[in-house]
Amino acid sequence: MTAGPRTLFAKLWDAHAVRDLGGGRALVHIDRHLIHDVTSPQAFAAMREKGRRVRHPELTFATADHIVATEPGRGDASVPGGAEMIRALRDAAREHGFRNYDVADPDQGIVHVIAPELGLALPGLSIVCGDSHTTTLGALGAWAWGIGTSDVEHVLATQTLIVTKPKTMRVRIDGALATGVSAKDVILALIARIGVDGALGHALEFAGAAVRGLDMESRFTLCNMAVEASARAGLIAPDETAFAYVEGREFAPKGADFARALADWRALPGDADAAFDRDIAFDAAALAPRVTWGTDPAQNIDIAAPVPADAPGRALDYQGIEAGKPLLGLKLDRVFIGSCTNARLSDLRAAAAQIRGRRVPAHTCAVVVPGSGRVKRAAEAEGLHETFLRAGFEWREPGCSMCAGLNGDRLAPYERCLATSNRNFEGRQGPNTRTHLASPATAAASAIAGAIADPRDLGGRA
Repeated sequence: MTAGPRTLFAKLWDAHAVRDLGGGRALVHIDRHLIHDVTSPQAFAAMREKGRRVRHPELTFATADHIVATEPGRGDASVPGGAEMIRALRDAAREHGFRNYDVADPDQGIVHVIAPELGLALPGLSIVCGDSHTTTLGALGAWAWGIGTSDVEHVLATQTLIVTKPKTMRVRIDGALATGVSAKDVILALIARIGVDGALGHALEFAGAAVRGLDMESRFTLCNMAVEASARAGLIAPDETAFAYVEGREFAPKGADFARALADWRALPGDADAAFDRDIAFDAAALAPRVTWGTDPAQNIDIAAPVPADAPGRALDYQGIEAGKPLLGLKLDRVFIGSCTNARLSDLRAAAAQIRGRRVPAHTCAVVVPGSGRVKRAAEAEGLHETFLRAGFEWREPGCSMCAGLNGDRLAPYERCLATSNRNFEGRQGPNTRTHLASPATAAASAIAGAIADPRDLGGRA
């Protein structure tokens, strides 16, 4: 038990530590285990070899997202090599009895999108998945993090993990966001400030007036990219916004159980005088739309600024850009709106607001990939898909798509793409491809321009 006033993370740690193993390590209980089609088949094969069963199938939930195709009419074999992994996950679900949101399931989607919308992610839970962006779910006040394949097997067999306790870091974002600035711009600005290893070894908690003013979907964006600063977890203290979001969802408590859970959730925020190992702050009002210029998420700038004069030559050469020159007007071959970072309904609304009555030029291919079947249906009910289609965008089925380049949605060598995803590493979207990260509003405005563009210039709302 943590002594004295406790942070949100300390409370989550204390609630889940089953046994102190010394040296800062503990055996912790896992409340939800999320799995997908890429990192789980190997774990199930190892389980089968050792004669092990899934210990708690009722706490295990799966979806096919990384390697599935997103074209209409897709099937298991739409992506070369995908059928084997998709079927392996399906067979494991049948063998062990856990819920699988398969390719044809109406609620299939990106694991980090469907978990909160189904109520699988709730305040106070410990949640793991074989994917680094599981930090997304910390926006609800959950302790959520990504694990490797060997740990996936360990959780399947024991519903526990051995974890080294991270330090704590608070980022206070004060003030209010200007028009045209979104949560994606906030997290990019933070990573530019502290670097890709700026939160290494820490559980990072977002706080401040600007964070409290965000809706839940924007909070998911913040926590999604906490891992891009090497954070072990991304957290936001649960409040009325979070409680209203989870109430009534399929796997959320109901009736009297919800009232009891709510009482527990209200006790989760950190104590007023709890100390953090690190504490930083910045003013949200000073932020502008951001875009990456280089080959890691920290290499980003205000959209109207020039590329830094001291930018590393390797990144400049790879991206085919010059130091001292702005990115505005840089021609784009592709625009991708999707991923676990920005493929929720509010993201699609922000993008659609930029493009009504406008068309994508012939030299740019623009694609919208909803984060889940539920997001897709809600967007279609509002007519957002028609807005995109009229503007010349492709409207796809749910999946990770072009974010990871594992599923056929890849760029050709030396093509340039502006994406709403979370990583711009060399080769992320295919060999020798050039990726720039930005918000949905910036992506949509840039698609219409056929080049990197400031969303504030089109007059749409972020």
